[in-house]
Amino acid sequence: MSVVAPPRLSLQCEVIAADTTTIRSLDWDRSRFDIEFGLRNGTTYNAFLVRGERTALIDTSHLKFADTWLPLLEQEIDPLAIDHLIVSHTEPDHSGLIGHLLDRNPEIEIVASKVAIQFLEDQVHRPFRSRAVKSGDTLDLGTNSASGIQHRFDFLSAPNLHWPDTIFSFDHGTGILYTCDAFGLHYCSQELFDSDPGAIAPDFRFYYDCLMGPNARSVLQALKRMEGLPEITTIAVGHGPLLRQHLSLWVGDYRDWSSQRSKGEAYAAVCYLSQYGFCDRLSQAIARGIGKAEAQVQLVDLRATDAQELTALIGEASAVVVPTWPAAPDAELQAQVGTLLAALKPKQWVACYDAYGGNDEPIDTVAAQLRSLGQKSAFDPLRIRQVPDGQDYQRCEEAGTDLGQLLTREKTIAAMKSLDGDLDKALGRLSGGLYVVTARQDDAEGGSRSGAMVASWVSQASFDPPGLTVAVAKDRAIEALMQVGDRFVLNILREDNHQVLLRHFLKRFPPGADRFAGVTTLDGVAAGGPVLGDALAYLGCRVVQRMEGPDHWIIYAAVEQGTVSDLEASTAVHHRKVGNHY
Repeated sequence: MSVVAPPRLSLQCEVIAADTTTIRSLDWDRSRFDIEFGLRNGTTYNAFLVRGERTALIDTSHLKFADTWLPLLEQEIDPLAIDHLIVSHTEPDHSGLIGHLLDRNPEIEIVASKVAIQFLEDQVHRPFRSRAVKSGDTLDLGTNSASGIQHRFDFLSAPNLHWPDTIFSFDHGTGILYTCDAFGLHYCSQELFDSDPGAIAPDFRFYYDCLMGPNARSVLQALKRMEGLPEITTIAVGHGPLLRQHLSLWVGDYRDWSSQRSKGEAYAAVCYLSQYGFCDRLSQAIARGIGKAEAQVQLVDLRATDAQELTALIGEASAVVVPTWPAAPDAELQAQVGTLLAALKPKQWVACYDAYGGNDEPIDTVAAQLRSLGQKSAFDPLRIRQVPDGQDYQRCEEAGTDLGQLLTREKTIAAMKSLDGDLDKALGRLSGGLYVVTARQDDAEGGSRSGAMVASWVSQASFDPPGLTVAVAKDRAIEALMQVGDRFVLNILREDNHQVLLRHFLKRFPPGADRFAGVTTLDGVAAGGPVLGDALAYLGCRVVQRMEGPDHWIIYAAVEQGTVSDLEASTAVHHRKVGNHY
């Protein structure tokens, strides 16, 4: 009988500035976040205590830390002495212990956005003192008698980063900006600050792509609001190390990545209902897929978005994706749904997905309403018949990528025609082998995600240890399974028997389709993915590093195992006529 080791959970309490302490909850073994995003380095949940004449606590922690986090807080301060709880946003990994804190101090004032306070009323199921704040509002804690520093907070609204209720808080006394999810990363370490940017940069980028990229327009708005602040000394994030030593690097990355994602006017509006069913997670997976195709995307909360803004976001979008809503919606939500339907335009692409909220309007009814003005279907309705697992999220991501490719089709065609004729033909003389990259990952819920793609841009890159590079287009579904630390298999095709496999893996698969149906595979031979039975050879690889190119990721991987099935056979070779498309 095997014994499953308990997850490693620990706490870290450190002074980070005058009168300011962080309590970091270190979740060393967490391997998934919102199911669809794999974590390689665990994560942290960061809270902060600021003492002026009065005291404020910024965020709490995940419920799993209830037995240890609260006693540590009580060692630092009597909960009755905490005057204000600033709630940056209400996702349970940051707000999971608010109810416990209210048990100890029912008179604490919760300071949050209006939307966050509404969400908390549904979470804690008890009355509480509250103050709704927005951009321009302040909270003055007064002057700490020991340090002589006045701690006055300015608030900045930052909706959709990555929930609609998010606020930033800036302490003029220390120059610290508290941003919760924004600028964060899932990286568990005792290292308090960003002392080694090279170590955390891949996780910083992966976090941005998953959670912030789909709201690039909102990121740029938040950056503009930050420009009006005095000098920022530290960005105190909700996940990972605090950002202090390389601030310009991280802020510059957010600005560059968001500006690139926001180019052009064509975008997809992916709608969701906050805190209803699995809308939040499913909408993020669809939006991530759209972004992988270099298309623009905007997440839109149907509950929290102002009616006038909702009309503009839907009316100006090139595509609109909506969830199933409750079969008997409340009057406010019914009005929002009416606004959404009225804002649709005849030439838009439309699609829908199951929210799996328990009492949804049938998805076919929603799809029919969306097409009532003659809109085009972006993809078939995404039906969720169970609690979503990894395969469901992969299907949503792939559907989003298909939609993104529809939106960028004209741009792609124009790019293919833009190269000089001689240059185009010269590039086409670069040849390569023919390979099929396969990958498979299991999740904690018992499901799995898998992918495959034909590759020809493969090259050996090192002798010791043996390593290779493979170029993966950003819109490839398999790209999500080839992050740093992931494993994959490079199947090398043989010259005299590659056409069947080539035709199979070059065809277009619908979202969620089994790439390996009808193909002979040897499972369990290599870690990371299936080995193709008709391949000439295979190499089992582990991703070590990723370098970003304009339209591809260059993956450097260590080769850990491999074998050849026929020493007499030759590798299939690919010769192109032109160099500006496959």
